[in-house]
Amino acid sequence: WRKTMISFSNLSPVLMFVGDGLSLYEVWKSLSWLSLVLVIVPLFGMVVFLVAIGIERYLTYGKASASSIAYRNQVKKMLESGQHDDAINAGAKYPDSHLAAVITAGLKEKKASGKIDSIERAFERAIAVKTADLKRGLAGLATVGSTAPFVGLFGTVVGIINAFVALKSSGAAAGLEVVGGAIAEALITTAFGIVVAVPAVWLFNFFTSKVTAFGIEMENVASEMIDYLGK
Repeated sequence: WRKTMISFSNLSPVLMFVGDGLSLYEVWKSLSWLSLVLVIVPLFGMVVFLVAIGIERYLTYGKASASSIAYRNQVKKMLESGQHDDAINAGAKYPDSHLAAVITAGLKEKKASGKIDSIERAFERAIAVKTADLKRGLAGLATVGSTAPFVGLFGTVVGIINAFVALKSSGAAAGLEVVGGAIAEALITTAFGIVVAVPAVWLFNFFTSKVTAFGIEMENVASEMIDYLGK
């Protein structure tokens, strides 16, 4: 028991980063300049990007859904009465609507050529362009989700290297009080990388499902419009 107590007392330099002893100052103090510059700063940049893209895409998809519902309810009556020009003009009032972009593209091509093949290609182009616009920023989220753990792992490597350097410099009498800061640096950078990566993956999957749902809506509307315009 006495030996066990002695071994736990030697862990105090590391345990100060856990529980009641945790403080931002001690965490910051334990980091080397290499970890700060090459790990912490890039991860903070990823956090800023993650928050900015998350808010922007959430608002964009909300506007797309709301404006598409409003436009679809409005244009339905116009198409039933054959008011194609009014439907095109109404689409200009809903720039955030993915359905408006698709429907107006088909109506414009109908007015220009009247050929079903040309109208189908116009729908395909409109869907491709709008899908690319809806996916904007998602590649960045995927990049953050896949690279953040490796950036944190680099900090782990730096911390372990610093621990061995400290052991070598202190000689045989070195203990955990010498390498505690380096070990904490290794664990903190790893944890930070994981904390950044997890919400990035969640947001990427969530927004990807939204884009997939929008794509299905546009495909269905294009199919309905082809049937309508072909009559």
